[in-house]
Order: sequence, then C-alpha cells, then structure tokens
Amino acid sequence: MIDSIGLNPVDYKLIESPLDSFEYPHTFGLDAAGTVVSVGENVEDFKVGDHVSGHDNLANNGTFAEYAIFPDYCLAKIPDKVSFETASALLCGAMTAYQAIFRKMNLTGKKTILIHAGAGGVESIAIQLAKSVGLKVITTVSTAKMDFVKDFEPDKIIDYRKENVTDEVMKYTKGTGVDLVLNTVNAHEAQLDIEKRLAYNGQLIWIAAAPESVNQDVLAEKGITISALNLGGAHQDNNYAQKKDLGVMATELLELVEQDKLDPSITEVLSFDQLVSGLEKLTHRDSVGKIIVKVTK
Repeated sequence: MIDSIGLNPVDYKLIESPLDSFEYPHTFGLDAAGTVVSVGENVEDFKVGDHVSGHDNLANNGTFAEYAIFPDYCLAKIPDKVSFETASALLCGAMTAYQAIFRKMNLTGKKTILIHAGAGGVESIAIQLAKSVGLKVITTVSTAKMDFVKDFEPDKIIDYRKENVTDEVMKYTKGTGVDLVLNTVNAHEAQLDIEKRLAYNGQLIWIAAAPESVNQDVLAEKGITISALNLGGAHQDNNYAQKKDLGVMATELLELVEQDKLDPSITEVLSFDQLVSGLEKLTHRDSVGKIIVKVTK
C-alpha cells in the first residue's frame, strides 16, 4: 500500500512520450514508499507489514496509485526513524546521484567536481555525496535558486545567467580544469565540459544527453573518460547483480539519512489530488529539490 510518491522529470517525459509497449489504461510513476500487503511465493527478504521503498520499472504499471507491484530486488527496508515521505524522496533522483558518485566515477586521486544545475533533485544530493568523499564542489545555478543551493555548502557557485561557466571553472581550478563532471543538462554543455572544462585524466558522467560530438584526438590527448548513466536500465537487463544493486543503493541512501549524513532536500509535500500540479512544476523547471505526493491522508 503506497503512502508517498516521489515525483521525477522522467514521469512527465513518459506521459508526454509514452513507450510504444504501454497497454492502456496505464498507471505512470516510478518511485514510492509504503507498506507490504502481499508477497510472492519465492520472496524471502520481505514480509507483509514491512515498510519499504523502491524505484520501479518504467515499462510496467507504476506508482501513481494506492497499490503497486514491485520486484523484490529493487526494494529497500525503511529504518524506523525514517518517514515514508523521506524514503520516497531517496529513489530515482538520489539513486542517480549515488550511482554517479559511487558506481560510475573513478574517485582515486580526484579533488574537484563540477555538478551542473545544483538546485535539482539529482544534483542537490550529488553535491552532498561529493562533499562527503572530500571533493571540492563547483555547481551552476540560476540567480533565483542560489539561496537553496547555498544550504548544501558547495565550494563554488556559478550563476550561469550572469557568469561564464568555463571561465569561472578555470579560474577556480587555476587553469587545470575539474577532475570530474556530472552533467544532467544538455549535449552542448557536455561538449564544453570535454573540450574546455575537464582536467587531464578527467571524467564526464552524462545523463540528459551525450556530447554533441566526440573528438577522439581530444580524448586521447587529455586522457578523458566519458560515461553514460541509465539508472532504470537495470530493470530491462538480464544482469541480476545490477538489478539487485538498485535495492542496495536505495538501502545505503536510507542509512545515510538515518545517520543524519544526508538531507533528502524535500521542498514540497502535496496531496494526491495535487499530483498533476506537481508534475507541471517539474515541466516548467521552476521547482527546486524534491516534490513528494502523499497518497494516504
């Protein structure tokens, strides 16, 4: 039984451009936290009454409902001191940030990271995780969202509407560039990350779009690595270890919050009848942090 839902940009993107495989009526939504009411005969790690959260398979009926079916591999047990609202905020966006920092990035010897669009649900978590491993964090943000990002204490904030991002990055790093980049914005910025902002042996993790073009000579000369991130793709793959890691990452994020080492950056909690308005805020990109929807009253 679902208590709380975490909203994500991918939710409205799937509504606008649904998969050809969807059968209708179709229920959208990927993230939820709630109580187990039934388990399959081969399920061993969960029982009726457990409080759980999970990032579901976008190919299936989803979480914008009172009940949803989850594969057990992607579920995490919610600690007693963590609320359903908080648990639902630590899924798609937070897990994407976690996977970027702790699964994709080579952190050995790295000191600096550029995280684009620091006020978002993925990025505000990424800032905190990057700080937790000792990285100096540079982030970009619009003027209106500056105060929100300051609460996460990045080492350098660039107002991309007023400042040149490349110039500010190179100035902060004294001309060497950053070791790591998390790009959730667009292909053009990813291209600039490769050509202008990354240091020797640097690494780009991209989510929204791949670089516009890749100059092999630039990659070879600077030793740059480019990595794509597709969190939910594990659901469609036949690698069970990667599927299971969805539950592992969700569990580890819950533990960080339980230990007061991570702020889930919840900025709004809406009622179920306000779900559409929450999605509209995401489409207009005028929200910060994480929007949660309560299903139960």
